[in-house]
Amino acid sequence: MKLTSSITDYDQSWPRLFSEEAGRLQLVFGDACINIHHVGSTAVQGLAAKPEIDILAVVSNACSLDDWQAELTGLGYRRGKDLMEGHHFFKRDVGGIRTHKLHVCVSGHSQITRMLGIRDHLRSNSCDRRAYAELKLRLEKENRTGIAEYLAGKAPFLDELYRKDQKKT
Repeated sequence: MKLTSSITDYDQSWPRLFSEEAGRLQLVFGDACINIHHVGSTAVQGLAAKPEIDILAVVSNACSLDDWQAELTGLGYRRGKDLMEGHHFFKRDVGGIRTHKLHVCVSGHSQITRMLGIRDHLRSNSCDRRAYAELKLRLEKENRTGIAEYLAGKAPFLDELYRKDQKKT
């Protein structure tokens, strides 16, 4: 079964696409926004990825989530299933093609450290970056049931990267 997008070689336009979208999102979150980060594989130069810009918005509180959701809908986002308690997920498609994934977490949430740690590890470790690209391409090729299977296949590798990163600190 096909994933939400096919994995492609790294695209030099991904950082620019992130920056443009971060500017739009900053207006939505306003004063509650602490930071907006480019995360996921499109944030790692040289890493093959699904061309879907992953964005992490760190906010001071989620009290305005309903208001933000209405504004995000106006920007083309729709609510996805929350990934865990306090980790809110939105997705944006343009012309039926997934272009952006937005993670919204309140400052201090464990997923913030995890996403940034994995991203930073992959940015600085070419061996792990290569191994991750190979794993993703193999999982895409072998995939039979869709995105959940693909994500489950990547999880042990990402868990190990995070453990490596945590041992450094």
